[in-house]
Amino acid sequence: MNLTFTNEEIEIISNTSKAASRLKMEAFVVGGFVRDKILNRPCMDIDIVCLGDANELASELSNQYASQPKVSWFKNYGTAHVRIGEYDVEFVGARKESYLQHSRNPIVEAGTLQDDQERRDFTINALAFSVDSLQLTVNSQLSTVNLIDPFNGIEDLEKGIIRTPLSPEKTFSDDPLRMMRAIRFASQLNFSIDSNTLLGIHDSADRISIISQERITDELNKILMSDKPSIGLDLLYTSGLLKLIFPALVDLAGAEYIDGKGHKDNFYHTLQVVDNICPHTNNLWLRWAALLHDIAKPATKRFENEVGWTFHGHEVVGGRMVPKIFSKLKLPMHENMRYVRKLVELHLRPISLTKENITDSAIRRLLFDAGEDLEDLMTLCEADITSKNEAKVKRFRSNFELVRQRLKEVEEKDEIRNWQPPITGELIMSTFNLQPCREVGIIKTAIREAILDGVIENNYEAAYALMLVEAGKLGLCK
Repeated sequence: MNLTFTNEEIEIISNTSKAASRLKMEAFVVGGFVRDKILNRPCMDIDIVCLGDANELASELSNQYASQPKVSWFKNYGTAHVRIGEYDVEFVGARKESYLQHSRNPIVEAGTLQDDQERRDFTINALAFSVDSLQLTVNSQLSTVNLIDPFNGIEDLEKGIIRTPLSPEKTFSDDPLRMMRAIRFASQLNFSIDSNTLLGIHDSADRISIISQERITDELNKILMSDKPSIGLDLLYTSGLLKLIFPALVDLAGAEYIDGKGHKDNFYHTLQVVDNICPHTNNLWLRWAALLHDIAKPATKRFENEVGWTFHGHEVVGGRMVPKIFSKLKLPMHENMRYVRKLVELHLRPISLTKENITDSAIRRLLFDAGEDLEDLMTLCEADITSKNEAKVKRFRSNFELVRQRLKEVEEKDEIRNWQPPITGELIMSTFNLQPCREVGIIKTAIREAILDGVIENNYEAAYALMLVEAGKLGLCK
């Protein structure tokens, strides 16, 4: 098969061939790098399987370079790693694996290339070629390799199918994380999962319990970073995995009707919002905000006879849920969590500003509360438009443009975004000879609220005068 390689890739494979020849060892490029070359996708990870000592081959490859890149040996996994330019080259000895029922740590034995291909997760990842088979075309990066394809992986690539090389039951029982990987590849590649393989995921879903939360969350993040995450999220839902790894998201599913009044299916609405936001951002945490923006709707759902279904305060309750979700999923608990919580809590605010007669005060408060995340908030709100009614969508988008204009006008006039009141806590304490105390906070809050409400101008003199008034009310002025 003819494949296109970069000059650096050709050099790495050719040098690996020379190193293997010196050691009288067979070596093969295998897995994701081969798959992505066929699909013309970039891949910076090159996996080499050798019939021999992986560390010895990695060291011999390093010796081919004047800089002699460092070889890292991971004894527990039997792998060696070399960083060459922008490429991560990993070496492993061909092996066969067997697993105990309640562990994903394999019993490893030396094996053949076929043994190694059989232990691969999917047919499209079991493709290989010998490092000796690379034949360069003159004056071109197009090269010929002899692909070793024991499970018809090329055909599955052409058809866009994810399929296990052995029975799904064995593949997923050996390593249950492969269920998440199948769905992740389907989402990343826009492939479908073979019906038997999908049934195997459904039947083996409970096995996911032996996988660490960090590994599960890593796959979730990769699904969220795909071009159309709804493919993976829907497969997680229909396979039964999502209920086990993220039950709060499953709680969004379904629509309920009373007296002919129903609400939309908030799960599939959420998936549409995530898909809507993806063309506009590669920010993982903005995508998480899209995923969690309505997470509290099940907890706040009420039926009111005159108006139907309501979800009052779901943005506030959702904000409170974010830290618990991040903790359970072992996502970063500091800056990224606070960012997602802020966007969840604020996601209805711009919508409220589309109404008539909105005051400058309301605009100032949004500028102040959103700060440097205002553009991300607006992107989230626009992604939240999922109506199938084109006229309604057009009206919503037009209203958001008006909000953007108002925000721009008030920002230029008042300079509120990322603003800090002109009177600091330190100044209040030094003026009235105070230690940190409740009274300092009361005065600071009064000044901030007065400026945001337009009661006083946003300058030092007006703020200082109000400080004296508020201090007098608290009995601090003699």
